[in-house]
Amino acid sequence: MVRILVVEDEPNLALGLQDDLKLGGYEVEVVRDGEAASRRAREQVFDLIILDVMLPRKDGFEVCRELREAGLCIPVILLTAKTQESDKVLGLDLGANDYITKPFSPRDHCWFALGRSSQLACGWIPGRRRLASSQPCLWFGRV
Repeated sequence: MVRILVVEDEPNLALGLQDDLKLGGYEVEVVRDGEAASRRAREQVFDLIILDVMLPRKDGFEVCRELREAGLCIPVILLTAKTQESDKVLGLDLGANDYITKPFSPRDHCWFALGRSSQLACGWIPGRRRLASSQPCLWFGRV
């Protein structure tokens, strides 16, 4: 089963994402701050991380940067209220695979399609924490 880590500090949004994804057949774990997200992503195997940017204890940009520096190539979709182009560029440059701004409609974004395209772009194999080959990920802004 595909495992998704949802990192969202707003309880109603976290619950809504969790419910929608579970209805879609995914196994979902929710954490509410950046430190917990960084720790869980290193401890467990996830196939996708949906990561809010504005989080307590550590922001989503920092979490994404830490995961990439640690060599973890789990696809990351940033989900945030930050709509400035500079924030989108920063998120993608830090290694996120996609950037979705709030508010959003789950019907507007097929999580599976986004996650699958992110996996393919990264060389990700579900259930693995790192790349299948020794080739590094090529991230936006680093090609």
